[in-house]
Amino acid sequence: MASTKPPNIPVVDFAGWNTESSRQRIAQEIVAVCKTVGFVYIINHSFPEPMLDEAFNWSKLFFELPQDEKLKAPHPEGWAVHRGYSWPGLEKVSQAMSTGNDQERADQLREVTDIKESYDIGSDEDTTQPNQWLPEHSLPGFRDFMLRFYWECFRVGGEVLQALAVGLKLDENHLLEKHSGHNNQLRLLHYPSIPAEAIETERAARCPAHTDWSSITLLFQDDCGGLEVESVSLPGTFVSATPIKNAIVMNVGDLLQRWSNGLSLGILLVCPQALTCIDLLRSTSHRVTLPPLPDRFEGADRMTRRRFSIPYFMAPDPDSVIECIPCVGEGAAKYEPITQAGYNQMRASMQY
Repeated sequence: MASTKPPNIPVVDFAGWNTESSRQRIAQEIVAVCKTVGFVYIINHSFPEPMLDEAFNWSKLFFELPQDEKLKAPHPEGWAVHRGYSWPGLEKVSQAMSTGNDQERADQLREVTDIKESYDIGSDEDTTQPNQWLPEHSLPGFRDFMLRFYWECFRVGGEVLQALAVGLKLDENHLLEKHSGHNNQLRLLHYPSIPAEAIETERAARCPAHTDWSSITLLFQDDCGGLEVESVSLPGTFVSATPIKNAIVMNVGDLLQRWSNGLSLGILLVCPQALTCIDLLRSTSHRVTLPPLPDRFEGADRMTRRRFSIPYFMAPDPDSVIECIPCVGEGAAKYEPITQAGYNQMRASMQY
């Protein structure tokens, strides 16, 4: 069973979000965590527990289909459309970058194969990112459920965006009003069982260290474990995001960090006057690696446990202009305004 006492990542209790007496407390807590850690467990949210269980059941049914069935809904070639089934090795998530003597190491990490498979879903009304659905007879009911699940994720994510806005002393819809829900991405993820030695020797990876691109991510994970978050106080050190049954792991994405004029701590130490917005939110690097002991292996051959997770990436509408949010402080915004589409093109072209 999943742990109920996470040791490393703060927990925010969302019970009472719709009551005036709890609203400010919840908003202030979630913003405080996003300014310092960038990751938070949200418990007692409004997402129906039975629907979460059903989503994982559907995900397992999908990934247990024969490969030729899954390939009836393939991820289109290139980076422009991010929908459909991606087979192991197709996607390169590593954001390893370096200069000088470390460039060879960064190049090596970029060549490590990601051993995972995924299926990406969006709004059926988004014609620029058309869904790649299986034929109905391949998995009857799958499409109908996943669309209902997609919009339920948007409803709950909208409450989180409102909480962030309230915590930043903005109108509660300041962030949400740029998110119609049609530009979000629901991802089903399966990490197959592979020899642990392949990961330990870096011949393969599950999901290398990276940050997310969008506003926020809502993550639902099974009880396997393996998600790790980079320590803010000890860069290069990762701490376990211990699974909690039915909790949402929420993290800030790169676009929201930019939106809040977010600067790295290193830049602020060198140039303190660069801080033009005291309410910056932090997008934190994270990865998926071996599950923690004692649940790491299955069988005498030290095979890793298979893992399922479901992230939901919330992004502003493509033509939304993202510029520094109103905040306390003096000086110019660090970044020029950019549309979500422009930012996404810049990032997505590096992944495929």
